Amino acid sequence: MRIIHDARSVKHDPELFFRRGSLIPHPERADRYRVLRDAAAAAGHRITEAADQGLGPIRAVHDAGYLDLLSTVWERRAEIPGVGDEILTGHFARPHMHRAPTGLLGRLGLHLADTSTPIRAGTWEAVYGSAQAAIGGADCALDEGHAYALCRPPGHHAYADSAGGFCFLNNAAIAAERMVAATGGRVAILDIDVHHGNGTQGIFYARADVLTVSVHADPADYFPFFAGYADETGSGEGTGHNRNRPLPHGSGDGPWLDAIGEALAEIAVARPAALVVALGLDASEHDPIGVLRVTGAGFGQAARMIAGAGLTTLLVQEGGYLCDALPRNLVTFLGAFDAARNGA
Repeated sequence: MRIIHDARSVKHDPELFFRRGSLIPHPERADRYRVLRDAAAAAGHRITEAADQGLGPIRAVHDAGYLDLLSTVWERRAEIPGVGDEILTGHFARPHMHRAPTGLLGRLGLHLADTSTPIRAGTWEAVYGSAQAAIGGADCALDEGHAYALCRPPGHHAYADSAGGFCFLNNAAIAAERMVAATGGRVAILDIDVHHGNGTQGIFYARADVLTVSVHADPADYFPFFAGYADETGSGEGTGHNRNRPLPHGSGDGPWLDAIGEALAEIAVARPAALVVALGLDASEHDPIGVLRVTGAGFGQAARMIAGAGLTTLLVQEGGYLCDALPRNLVTFLGAFDAARNGA
């Protein structure tokens, strides 16, 4: 399999994360990129550096003001007295509030959803590079039939105008938009991360040309809490084009694979021109912040099922956090996908 990556991914490397009242080591560290890249290379996959396609494909998905903030905030840090190695805010916009502020700290509160997405000296370079991997992966999948975009930081919690859940730019959405433009047809997104892809859902919720389907842990008591329920099916022209399959916490291979099978059946009915898979590996039974119990064999079976759909397919890396199983599960998934596509 062709692996598209961008080495700038390591430039965002947060140290700590405020979780449930405590500061813990940040789960979304730069080592995730290194571990996944090295595992894919050792397994014999072809590693290709993404070309720089500029801001155009990113602007096709994300709000201009939001992009301006992300790309300039570090250079403007002197506007926040006492700022250190990270720029973050504890003041977040709520639906009840009335006006967008002009000051930098308030603008951060407008465009950041939580405390998991600090901005550091290299954050913009890293998230821009991650998006370029998605763009390059989309192009490669269209040319070669399938590809894997090693996107880090991840993206599926990022809305068009806000960051959250470790995500700044929505790589899967950027890739899907690229494929819609290239094919002129409908594109499907299948998200199998343990967390609901709320940002991806939000970006395409009122559109009929992108079918979004997410298989994830029940958000009633799990991030992202406020989205990911089965009755969220789209709005306006997008009515019926969003599907969520929340699973009980502790679900293992059987329920997870059944839900993926149902999702693939819906995707087959839609007859998309291409498929983007938001490949979260944090459904693993070993993931440090996951709540599902998917085994390595389960990831292999999921890969075979998805490959069996026979669609032009881009795999976009989402979650999956540092543990011994993380690189093994990636190699298992990529190997099983390739074998299924090659008839092995």
